Amino acid sequence: MKTIKNELIYFATALMFFTRIPVPFTIPYSGEIMNKSQKYFSWIGLLVGLINAAILYLSTQLFNLEIGIVLMMIGSVLLTGAFHEDGFTDMCDSFGGGYGKEKILTIMKDSRVGAYGTIGIILLFALKFFSIQALGIVDLWKTLAIVILAHTVSRFISGTMIYTHQYVTDIDVSKSKPLANKPLDGMALIIGFISVLISFALIPDWRLIGAFVLAYLGKICMGWYFKKHIGGYTGDCLGAVQQVCEVLFYLGTMIVWKFI
Repeated sequence: MKTIKNELIYFATALMFFTRIPVPFTIPYSGEIMNKSQKYFSWIGLLVGLINAAILYLSTQLFNLEIGIVLMMIGSVLLTGAFHEDGFTDMCDSFGGGYGKEKILTIMKDSRVGAYGTIGIILLFALKFFSIQALGIVDLWKTLAIVILAHTVSRFISGTMIYTHQYVTDIDVSKSKPLANKPLDGMALIIGFISVLISFALIPDWRLIGAFVLAYLGKICMGWYFKKHIGGYTGDCLGAVQQVCEVLFYLGTMIVWKFI
């Protein structure tokens, strides 16, 4: 019973960290609890994906596909508080306008959004919109499953950065504070990957493995770039990886559906 209670606390912690969904009970907080909640980050992606898919489906019944996608994107931002989008804009501003590790990290901590961040997020949203639109025109039901998959897979892949790359900024001020420099936790990875498998079960298409591979290659490339310029990752980098991998999964789906 205590184990179940602890797991609920870990899940609720992850839910509070990544979304604006209210938790109807008080939960304790500590660095240890935050660390153990990491196993549920991709499960939060699964939940967010399900809500996004529901918004898209209901909106398309009332309006059309294009308006449905826009309403879904608005719902996603409200649901998560633009947590990952904020990391992406900070990443664009810092790496676009900074030269050298110290300058990049200084800009990254600045809450203001500059030209690079503004341009980057507009292009990201445009790419996300048009890729989902292209998929939805082909098959709306499959696209709903792809949306769920993309949110789940991208959060799982982003979470692996914690194990594969070095944390590089001041732990006391970072969004990823409790998760920095974690040793490899095989059980946490397995629990997280189960959510990915559940998402794949919604649309059993082996070709989507190619979309997963493309998204993971995106993480590898971004990890290499981060390591080259600042020596590792920050909390904002994790958010940027999630956003980019989500879009790469949509694009990867388009590629495999077209050519395989």
